[in-house]
Formats: sequence, C-alpha cells, structure tokens
Amino acid sequence: MATQLIGARIKALREERKLSQDDLARVFGFKDRQTVSAIETGERRVTADELLLAVEKLGAPLDYFTDPFLLVGEGRFSWRQTNVGSGVLGAYERSAGRWIAAFRSIAPQVGRASPLLRRALGLTRHSRFEDAMEAGERFAAEFDLGDVPARRLTDVMERELGILVLMVDAFEGISGAACRLPELDVVLINRHEVAGRRHFDQAHELFHILTWDAMPPEHSEEAKEVGGNRVEQLANNFASAVLMPKAALARYGEWAEFGDDELVIRLNTAADELMVTASAVKWRLVALEWLKPARARAISDAALRNNGHEAPKSIPPLLFSKPFMEVIGLAVDEGRISTRRAAGLLDLAVEDLTDLFVAHGVEPPAEL
Repeated sequence: MATQLIGARIKALREERKLSQDDLARVFGFKDRQTVSAIETGERRVTADELLLAVEKLGAPLDYFTDPFLLVGEGRFSWRQTNVGSGVLGAYERSAGRWIAAFRSIAPQVGRASPLLRRALGLTRHSRFEDAMEAGERFAAEFDLGDVPARRLTDVMERELGILVLMVDAFEGISGAACRLPELDVVLINRHEVAGRRHFDQAHELFHILTWDAMPPEHSEEAKEVGGNRVEQLANNFASAVLMPKAALARYGEWAEFGDDELVIRLNTAADELMVTASAVKWRLVALEWLKPARARAISDAALRNNGHEAPKSIPPLLFSKPFMEVIGLAVDEGRISTRRAAGLLDLAVEDLTDLFVAHGVEPPAEL
C-alpha cells in the first residue's frame, strides 16, 4: 500500500508541475522513463534516498508522499455548487479529501472494508430521460424505499451499496459532491441545505456513483433541479424518480384537475410529506406529463418557497455519519490513531469529538 501511495503522489506532483516521465527520470538520475512509470504504478518501490531526493527536487514536504490521510491524485470529485470559485472549491476539496482518505486507510484495518463489487446502472449518456426515470422507479422499488424514499435512502446507500455518505459543513454555495476512488465511493452533502435540497442532491450524486464508468461527471456542475448538460439531466430525472415514484404522487389525486390555489397547496403538502422541495415535485409532474409545462411555469416561485412555510422546517443532520464515526472510534480504541489526531482530522475539539460519538450512538473510545 505504501509503495502504491508514494507512486500515486509522485505521479500527481509530476502532472501538477507539468513534467514528463522523461523529465522526472532526469531528476532522479534514472536511465529511462520506464523506471518512473514502474514507480507511478506501484510496481517498483521507491528507496529512502530516492524519496528524499523527491522532497528536495520537487519541493514538497515528506508528508505529501507518505501521509495516508491525504487524498492526492487518487480520487475524482464531482461537485454540485452555485457561484463558488475554483480556488475556494479546491481548498474545500483538500479538506474533504482528508476525511475520505482517513476512512479509506482506517476502515479495512478495523474490519470495515469496502464491498468487493460495485453496483452500476445500465445507462449511458445516450439513454433517454424516460430510461433514467424508469431506473429511479426500479431503484426505489427493488431497495424497498417505502412511501417516503428520502427517509431510507442514506441507509440503503451505506448498508447495501457500501457508499460512504457524509453530512458536512461546507462553504456557502457548495451543495455536495460525489467522489470516486479505486476502492471507495463517497457522497458529501452540505448538512445546512434545507432537507429537500439535501435529499435531491444525495439522489443526484447516487446516480453519478452508479454511472461513473459509463459517463464520468464534470468536476463541477451548477446545482439546479432542471437543465444542465445531458448527464446532469439524466441524473435529475433519476433522482426525481427515486424520491418521488409515480405511486407516491398518484395518491394525491389528479394533479391536472386542481385549481390554481389547490394545486399550490397539494404541491407544498406532497413536498413536505416526501421530504423534497415543492419545486422538485412540480417539475417531476411535468416530466411525467401530469402537469403542463406552461402551467408549471405560471406557478409563483414565492408560493412554493420553503414548501409554503415562512421559514425552512429543516434541522441539520448530525455531522459526518454513524458508520464513519464507528470507524474513527474503533481506530482510536485500537491505537491506530490518537484522540488528538482524530479530533484534528475532523476539525473538532476533543470535547466536541466525544459529544459527536454520543450523538451518533457510538460508544466513545475508552481513551475519552
């Protein structure tokens, strides 16, 4: 693992510095680039002298090459954001990468390895929007998400698909992200978004995880319920169907027959009960052809804001997740990581770390 880790870090730094393998071979004094290639793929071990030479010649600290709690050149992210600059997004990605890398490194050591096989949807970027909606309907049915799919979605993703779902404190404008590593899938959700947006973002990122190999998403996308490039539209159609299956919406009656005032009331009521946004319900009905597009556009945004309430009724979920905290707790208990480093990794005081274990129903390590 250390050999692969160092090799991946050397490759990432070489690409960041816009060096070729021939350039790096000259830095190390190798006869040809094949040696560099073998190092980068983990086939050849880097000696201690070569590692020190990399530190000196490439201008990176030793921890850059050896710290397993960094994510450098190993994970690919796809962010949902609104008006967030690349510098801010990059800084937050580095912070999030520490949590993901720590879990990736520690989980197998405490008996929580990722699933051997990954699930995938049989969709491509050429699939129809109807195909994505049908896949969402089937997902909700086959995983028995019930009358309110949003309520069980996280548990299914974590327990049955092996996807790590983390509720995080993110910069304003960042809704969430999907992250793909060779051995781990992760979804990050800004826990301070209203509940309906959190759930939609989560189902949207689930689509990217399940279709990553067939249609890798962009590194950054605008967070919106409609529009975007074709892959994002497919993701939105899938997410809407997962959270709002036809059977769940049909129980509210014939939508096209409601008067304007009654329609707004039903949209807000359905959104509250399904734990989504009223706007998402509206556009899901349009996709199902149960509501005309012109009528949907005529509905005032103000009437649907906060699902018709004066203020959001959302209470932020706990930071991170119970499976994540279980792994951190076991690692501290087994002496694989110190309490202080665990707290620092999560940007928490030691006292707050203890409180978070308790809040998640995880027994705090004996050291605490």
